[in-house]
Amino acid sequence: MSRYRPPSQPAAPYITPQGRDRLMNELRHLSDTQRPEVTKALAEAAAEGDRSENAEYIYRKKQLREIDRRIRYLVKRLEVVKAVDKKPADQSRIFFGAWVELEDLDAGGIEVYRLVGADEIDIDRGWISVDSPMAKALLKKQEGDQVIVSRPKGETCFEVSRVSYDPF
Repeated sequence: MSRYRPPSQPAAPYITPQGRDRLMNELRHLSDTQRPEVTKALAEAAAEGDRSENAEYIYRKKQLREIDRRIRYLVKRLEVVKAVDKKPADQSRIFFGAWVELEDLDAGGIEVYRLVGADEIDIDRGWISVDSPMAKALLKKQEGDQVIVSRPKGETCFEVSRVSYDPF
């Protein structure tokens, strides 16, 4: 018998308009292009005869399951997410969609992040989930505020250098 694991907290239902468009384009591509191609290849593999030892057939079935799983996820997620396209009234504080420039007070250096929805995370671009510990520590802060963030390498102290709702 397995151990009980409490359900994980659901991701915040927020997304940028660009993120919503990206998810919609992915859904359209999967259902209009990729799924029909895989279905056709699956039918061709099935026509070859014995399915139990047909690697192509087994592979295409698996691929079709993965595509269907992703389509189901995208449909459910798009029903839930709310695109946030308005800037907050108080743009001096950090909220969803903000670009934030931080000065690392411990090691020196500058780090730039953008707070986005869970479906838009891109570490290479500095886009972090609004649900992440870093983002939670930054929410409602403003320029000049100091923030202590727990990271895997230990606690790091940052000072908020700049907040903007337009790209730097």
